Amino acid sequence: MRVALDTNVLAYAEGVNGTDRKQTTLRLFERLPQDAVVVPVQALGELYNVLVRKAGKSPVHAQSAILNWQDAFATAETSARSLVAAMDLAAHHRLTIWDAVILAVAAEARCRLLLSEDMQDGFTWNGITVANPYALPENPLLAAMLQA
Repeated sequence: MRVALDTNVLAYAEGVNGTDRKQTTLRLFERLPQDAVVVPVQALGELYNVLVRKAGKSPVHAQSAILNWQDAFATAETSARSLVAAMDLAAHHRLTIWDAVILAVAAEARCRLLLSEDMQDGFTWNGITVANPYALPENPLLAAMLQA
């Protein structure tokens, strides 16, 4: 099973929401099979913006963080097909276009889960389910993946 990471999960791993959330996220990453994790390039672009604008990091620091994430996990780019799917998601499921792009790219990359705190927990589309990795009880698909 493959899992994609949303921007907020990456930002938490960078310490944007405090040390408790950072430690929780890093523990989660230690439990995920590294070869099963995909990061949409859209999420990396958003992370750069969050690190510079919200967290007050220098552009050089943000660039280094993005390059480290690219080294740590496989990435998935936005295709014309995923953009069309994202527009459909945004139009019919009330997602922002940027969240929809991340979800569509993750689906195109054959991910089964998208870990996100921002999107609707449990929302399923085109074979991919959004799971809030911080919610209790833990999403059954995420729990199964972490136990494997």
